Amino acid sequence: MKIPEIPEEVEAYRDQMWRRAADLRIETAVDAEQLVEAAGFCSALIDARRGGPSLYVAVCGRRDAFMPRNVQKDPESSLAWITKDEVMRRGKVYYAKLGKGRATFVARRLVPHFNALWGVPRRKEAEALSAEARAILKVLRREWEMATCDLRTESGVTERPRFTRAMDELQRALKVIPAEVLYEPWFTYIWMLAESRFAEELAVKVKREVALTEVARAFLNGAGLTVRGELARITGLSRPDAGLGNQALVKEGYAEQLATGVYRLRDFTERLKSLAG
Repeated sequence: MKIPEIPEEVEAYRDQMWRRAADLRIETAVDAEQLVEAAGFCSALIDARRGGPSLYVAVCGRRDAFMPRNVQKDPESSLAWITKDEVMRRGKVYYAKLGKGRATFVARRLVPHFNALWGVPRRKEAEALSAEARAILKVLRREWEMATCDLRTESGVTERPRFTRAMDELQRALKVIPAEVLYEPWFTYIWMLAESRFAEELAVKVKREVALTEVARAFLNGAGLTVRGELARITGLSRPDAGLGNQALVKEGYAEQLATGVYRLRDFTERLKSLAG
């Protein structure tokens, strides 16, 4: 599917809001956390081909940043990876593989909303989670945190592909997060329950329609304008759900609908002038 073209004035707005400009590029974990707080949520390592706010693109400081084939020798990819690990370690923002299995950062204020949309309540775990995912979750609820190798052994999910699928499932359900990554003596993640770091946020109850509105608001605030299918593609929401969120913004006067599936901040022109000035 061809992605609709974004007007240049909107791209210029996104350059500022998503730090896709050389003078705004990210160099530290604190810079990255500021981006997440401003954007509400952003991907970790996707490049310009996927769209949306991205740590990697912000590290590069340009809108046309593309991940090279040999990332190990590329200084921008290396800095993005190191920064991602440091932000994960600090735990000031949420980090896990969420919608569409993409590594994503989420500001604390939006964690309740993401949980309302993708989280699995404890009472529904038996029907919503696979047997492998439940076995891993049982171990982590006993131990609280554990390295990948030990968790595979203790849970009995020893086959790597099955374990990886189960961990991805638990991350999407906002049950488990990577808390640390170690490279010596070998590469491994340290996993922990999401509630260990974000108990307060995960305890907040949010109605689904409110969650859709706030996720749409966060994206439109940074994007300025969203075209047909864009919010769904970037967040992993269904198109009908993305539409409900955007329509709610129109109803309250935060956004205006320009065409089918095309929404713009009502005060976009004023915001653009403010950024330019």
